[in-house]
Amino acid sequence: MLFGETLPVIDEETGFRGPTACKAAGITYRQLDYWARTGLVEPSVRNARGSGSQRLYSFRDCLLLKVVKRLLDTGVSLQQIRVAVATLSKMGVEDLAGITLMSDGASVYACTSQDEVIDLVQGGQGVFGIAVGRVWHEIEGELAQLPVENINDDNVVVHDELAERRARRRQVS
Repeated sequence: MLFGETLPVIDEETGFRGPTACKAAGITYRQLDYWARTGLVEPSVRNARGSGSQRLYSFRDCLLLKVVKRLLDTGVSLQQIRVAVATLSKMGVEDLAGITLMSDGASVYACTSQDEVIDLVQGGQGVFGIAVGRVWHEIEGELAQLPVENINDDNVVVHDELAERRARRRQVS
């Protein structure tokens, strides 16, 4: 079933750190960083605020990351993916769940009904489809097993080598 499934309510006060978002979406941290720096999928809960700070990705961001990964895996160009993500970013969360992305490898189509999917397939345009509602359930299952942070947790201490070197340098000065 492509359409009509009910989806849970997502808490918008919580977010997931980069490594958690990577694991849920099945991407590398390098991809995540590049996509954030180039504006493809930016963290909506908390963006990086300099060296040592942590981005926090919302559930919706993780969903978009996994959709981007699926589109890349099927051979869609990053340029077309940027167009698709720009369109998806304008939609509400409930709207996203009802979309099936179809592609012929060159273009991406957002279908909101079974009739649109059938029309694309009959016209020879649709080669594969991604039911975003299904991806939603996959991400939800993945993230349920992973750590989550509240947006108000500003006192999070980040332990990485670069941050520790800078802290030691400040103490010496």
